[in-house]
Amino acid sequence: MTCMRRVSIGIVLAAASFSPAFAASQSECYQRVNGTEKRLLECIQAPALWQHLVDLQKIADDNPGAKGHGNRDTGTQGYAASVQYVSQLMQQAGYQVQVQSYQWKHSTTIGTPKFSIDSRAYQNEKDWFVAGLSGSGNVHAPIATPSDLTGCARAAFQGFPRGNVALLRRGACDFDAQIANVQNAGASAAILYNDKTAVDAKRTYRKHADGEAFPITLSQSAHIPVVGALSYVAGVKLAEQSRSGHPPIADIAVKTEVRSDTDYNVIADSPFGDPDHTVVVEGHLDAIYGAGILDNGSGSSTILEIALNLAHTPTTNRLRYIWFGGEEIALLGSKYYTRTLPKDELKKIVFDIDADVTATPNYAVLIADPGHAHNADKFPPNVIPDSQIGNQAFLKYFRNIGIPARIASYGNDGTDSLPFSLVGVPNTGILTEQNCCKRPWEVRLWGGFLGNFEGNIPSHDGGCVDTPRRWCDNLSNNNREVLEFVSKATADVVFKFANDGTLGRTR
Repeated sequence: MTCMRRVSIGIVLAAASFSPAFAASQSECYQRVNGTEKRLLECIQAPALWQHLVDLQKIADDNPGAKGHGNRDTGTQGYAASVQYVSQLMQQAGYQVQVQSYQWKHSTTIGTPKFSIDSRAYQNEKDWFVAGLSGSGNVHAPIATPSDLTGCARAAFQGFPRGNVALLRRGACDFDAQIANVQNAGASAAILYNDKTAVDAKRTYRKHADGEAFPITLSQSAHIPVVGALSYVAGVKLAEQSRSGHPPIADIAVKTEVRSDTDYNVIADSPFGDPDHTVVVEGHLDAIYGAGILDNGSGSSTILEIALNLAHTPTTNRLRYIWFGGEEIALLGSKYYTRTLPKDELKKIVFDIDADVTATPNYAVLIADPGHAHNADKFPPNVIPDSQIGNQAFLKYFRNIGIPARIASYGNDGTDSLPFSLVGVPNTGILTEQNCCKRPWEVRLWGGFLGNFEGNIPSHDGGCVDTPRRWCDNLSNNNREVLEFVSKATADVVFKFANDGTLGRTR
């Protein structure tokens, strides 16, 4: 397989740069002081990283969901067991561990929801989805659009006919902001559709989604029914019709029940380093639609293995490792953490490093840059310039081992570094891509195949991650060589930032 040949080249270069004549055992690595990058990277090895994935897969399999598939989704026993797994390993390694709880809301659809346009019925969970935390209601009304199809500004709803159904294009701002504007305008319901140029739940647009509906979740309960999201093709057609002078008529019947439950973050502080200058290393522990071994068992394992190998290593800055819950729903855990942390404690966080998907078989290497985010205008002014040292640290490492890397926006459009950007913490992150579709220039850069980054390769069916009812984000959906070289890269950046005495001194 072409991408495996390209991976092997990267592994050889990495080994030539960092590996000594002998390799320490895992138990030795966990107990010794890894006080140089060379010693630390020697200890970041595929067998131990892969064992964490094996353990998370077993947790999922031992805790099947309602459909009988392994499950680590938020609110499940599989997620609770994942929290226990990580917290126990960190406690045994000598970290100060806190399992932070917070309340989260989720909705259940009662009965069979219905959605039709001009009497043409759409099939639920195929042509459309009831958005998570949608409100209830029975609606029969024309479809209208705001002046700006994103509906991200209240001004776009000037003159919007009250009682009509609002049609919006997703991707330019937070779903909750869109729905808040819709409700303020007096709409009876909302319909969202995919944006061809926008990112999906985490990263670059999937070409196959032109004609595919996609589920979305709000983080705030809506008071009106919310359909989300129609395919790009269906949405564009509806927008054209609604602006033609003969708007289509929507019939929507949705009944939901909202419940509140408890979710968890795992927070582990090193005993070393200056607590007034803390570097956060984080990723999300929850899955979506199953075992979630690539997304994000891989990133969770990357930071876990780094932490275990630095357990006895003094550093200049304090290291804080966090495994967030609820990322797949609406960044619940990271939003809660950053919004509830006292301001004096928040000021002590000098940098954030995110790991979200680190073992993709048909991989790319993307570095998260807040400056490339769609919502960068909402960040405090220090975030973008102060984040560049993180981006450059990753780029330099990959350049040194001969593996290409590219700057991307994903980290501040749908993963846990976004809440840090919003509160003024500079950040970077790593991702090896997921879903579909790898493009020709990406194949030329990294090798591999057109189409899916993971799942059925080569194919354009969308992969396993973030796809309802596919249940295939399992151990077989990961590549151990990619996991190792990306984890080494992450360890290198973590070590540098843990010992950078200049971080935060000018804030």
